[in-house]
Amino acid sequence: MVKILIKSFNQLFEAVKKNGYKKIAVACADDEEILKAISNVSEQGLTEGIFIGNRGKIEELIQKKNLDIKKYEIIDSKDSKSSAECAVRLVAEGHVDLVMKGLINTADFLKAVLNEEYGLTTGNLLSHVAVFEIKNYHKFLIITDAAMNISPDAEQKVNIINNALTVTRALNIQEPKVALLAAVEKINTKMSATLDAAYISKMAERKQIKGAIIDGPLALDNAVSAKAAAHKGIASSVAGDADILVVPNIETGNVLYKSLVCFAEARCAGIIAGAKVPVVVTSRADSWETKMNSIALGLLMAQK
Repeated sequence: MVKILIKSFNQLFEAVKKNGYKKIAVACADDEEILKAISNVSEQGLTEGIFIGNRGKIEELIQKKNLDIKKYEIIDSKDSKSSAECAVRLVAEGHVDLVMKGLINTADFLKAVLNEEYGLTTGNLLSHVAVFEIKNYHKFLIITDAAMNISPDAEQKVNIINNALTVTRALNIQEPKVALLAAVEKINTKMSATLDAAYISKMAERKQIKGAIIDGPLALDNAVSAKAAAHKGIASSVAGDADILVVPNIETGNVLYKSLVCFAEARCAGIIAGAKVPVVVTSRADSWETKMNSIALGLLMAQK
């Protein structure tokens, strides 16, 4: 059976529909934007699940916004810590297939995810994977890690790449092209990002990282523009056609992420990879559409 490459969120939603719905648990679900996002996903028959949090506030928001979320159970919870623990326990016990952060601090939410008592950890590094649909780019562009790991070393970047590959597999991207970003294309001993990129590229060349084509260091323009790469005389199967951009640190990733959203009006989704189940984590500032796309991405990964 030929797997269709997913290159847009419309295609992603269609793929989720074909594979059947999965259940989601939302910790601290008393958030208007999240409830709106889940209502839209639920209306399409893609998911059902459980809301954990302040029952009164959740019911008030559902009624106020006239949201169609009939198949969701509500579990009343006294505080954010117990909400997160309850959500993680539900997914660990197999009652739901993935877990989502609501109106709760990310660190507190991930503390519950990482609690070994619930068995969701794999021993691997957790990292954030953002998927972008950009008007003038010919396919999905994935950026990692823009939200979790502050200044990853070379070994951690290998883990970050492997986590991103779990997302590309769900999107049916065969041998994704991974660009290790830096400010320049040449190795400079004073710039650690270039050294990490060269090290990881050599690992990939020797098949120590499988399932991807990896090159770096590459500047952003050379990673996504064949014209820019040709102008600089860069011969690379990744240059100009990257699927995944690995940023050198969280500052670079955060600025790139928000630039695409604010200036390029890119559609996006974000997920935490590296646990046994998809973990949907969005920013409070993210739009309901981004939250909806993130839920759909999590559902697709749960299906796969």
